Amino acid sequence: MINNTFWKNKNILITGINGFVGSNLAKYFISLGANVFGISKKIIDNSLLDYENLSQNVNFNLISLCDYEVVCSFFKTNQIDVCFHLAAQVEVGVANKNPLSTWETNVRGTYNLLESIRLFNPNIKAIIVASSDKAYGSYDESEMPYKEEYPLKPQYPYDTSKACADLIARSYASDIYQLPIAITRFANIYGPGQLNFSALFPDCIRSALGYSKFIPRGDGSHIRDFLFIDDVISLYSLISSKLIHESKSITGQVFNAGTNEPRAVKDIINIIYNKIGNIDDLSQVNMQLNNNTTIGEIDCQYMDYDKVNNFFNWKPETPFDLGIDKTIKWYDSYLKKIYIK
Repeated sequence: MINNTFWKNKNILITGINGFVGSNLAKYFISLGANVFGISKKIIDNSLLDYENLSQNVNFNLISLCDYEVVCSFFKTNQIDVCFHLAAQVEVGVANKNPLSTWETNVRGTYNLLESIRLFNPNIKAIIVASSDKAYGSYDESEMPYKEEYPLKPQYPYDTSKACADLIARSYASDIYQLPIAITRFANIYGPGQLNFSALFPDCIRSALGYSKFIPRGDGSHIRDFLFIDDVISLYSLISSKLIHESKSITGQVFNAGTNEPRAVKDIINIIYNKIGNIDDLSQVNMQLNNNTTIGEIDCQYMDYDKVNNFFNWKPETPFDLGIDKTIKWYDSYLKKIYIK
């Protein structure tokens, strides 16, 4: 159990701090009195941190992780206790159209960060590298859920980029360098504060509420697993604190996390539209789904939480129906403030 003062005054670095998970993680550590440092390659005007008036509580650094010299300069100047490496190009469609920039960001960015830490911040206490369920590549549905010991066999650009970063992290955790690194491979994450409206949940909710037109990017048959953001934040806190206290048992470990409750994307869309009560638009969306095909996406992906439960006594606490309700409520409030229908 983490006491309320454990994180107070610790220097926490979050790469990709303007992203969905990064901003929620920053919000959590700010509330516990940590000194939060953020790295992002661009300023985002409508970030969650800005929206909730928390930006002034972050030591923000405008840095591209692809710029090795600048990354080194950061660690020469700042001694970090815990690093959460979340920065990535996360959109599968973008990766398929522009693989080079995705590999530069997700692969080069990872080894630049870890090498800089190795050279200039060697006493760091914990590093969490966010990989992805997509690093596993395609397995038959009969072999689901993914297990940590499964070989990584990605095929598509985004999936390959995350697998490469994953392997690089494990190399830095090896007995050669002994950096205190744990790797996370989580299912899809949803919840309040996701302001990338190309993602399924914010895009679908915004459209169902009448602020935009939902354009499906596939036929909705793909099977996915969805974790609520609050459960993700609690797990990140547990893994990092355990890594600080029991480095030898956690360093180099890979941790999957999901709900082991797979759902088809089209079912998610139907649930959201039905909860909001927009049945007319839903019928049109379902017609579009029936006429769509998807290329460059893994058919079926989901996770269990056996290993993280054994190590940290963690399990997802938010039932899917409750998570959806909380998420819709948050977006309804947010969109009323920033949009005029």
